[in-house]
Amino acid sequence: MLDRFILPVQKILLAPLARAGLRLGISADQVTVAGLLLGMLAVAALAFGHTGAGLVLIIANRVADGLDGAMARVAGPTDRGAFLDISFDFLFYALVPLGFALADPSRNAVPAAVLIASFVGTGSSFLAFAVIAEKRGLSAGSYPAKGFFYLGGLTEGSETILFFMAMCLWPTSFRLLAWIFASLCLLTILSRWIAGWRAFAPNDTGKI
Repeated sequence: MLDRFILPVQKILLAPLARAGLRLGISADQVTVAGLLLGMLAVAALAFGHTGAGLVLIIANRVADGLDGAMARVAGPTDRGAFLDISFDFLFYALVPLGFALADPSRNAVPAAVLIASFVGTGSSFLAFAVIAEKRGLSAGSYPAKGFFYLGGLTEGSETILFFMAMCLWPTSFRLLAWIFASLCLLTILSRWIAGWRAFAPNDTGKI
C-alpha cells in the first residue's frame, strides 16, 4: 500500500550512492548477497534477544535491498538480479519472526508461526500472479521499474518493515503485533486471490 509512495523517494535518495558503488567496481548482485547476510545477522541478533542490534541490521538489510535496485537501474537490470532480489526478500521476511520465536519459544512460537504462514500466503499469491501476468504480457503501471509484475496489496514491503521495526522497539508486544499483521496479511491474500480470479478468467481481457 505504501510502496508506491516510498519507492520513488528511495530511488532518488539512493541514486548517488548507487553510482558511487558502481564506480568502485561493486555489482548490484554483490549488494544483494550482502543484504541477505545482514538480514541473517539480524535474525541471529533477535534470537539472542538483542533487538536493538536486530533493528539496525534490519534497516541495513533494507538499505542494501534498495541500493541493489538503484545500481541495477544505472548498470542495467538482469533476470538474475530480479530473481535473487525477490528470493532473498521472501526468505528474509520469514526469518525475522523466526528470530523472535527462537528468543522466547514458549511465548512467541505460535504467533510467529501464524505470521510466517501468512507470509507464505502473501508471497505465493504475489509470485503466482506475477507468473501468469508474465504469460499474458501484463505490466503493473504503478511499479514500471520492477523486473516482474508487482501486484500491490494492504501489506507490502514497506508495511512489513514498519511492523518489524515496531517489534524490535517493543519486543514485549511482539505477540500482539504478529497477530495484527497476520490479520492484515490475510486481507492482502484475499484481495490477491480475487484479483487473480478476475484477471485470469477464461477468455478475459486480463484487466485488473
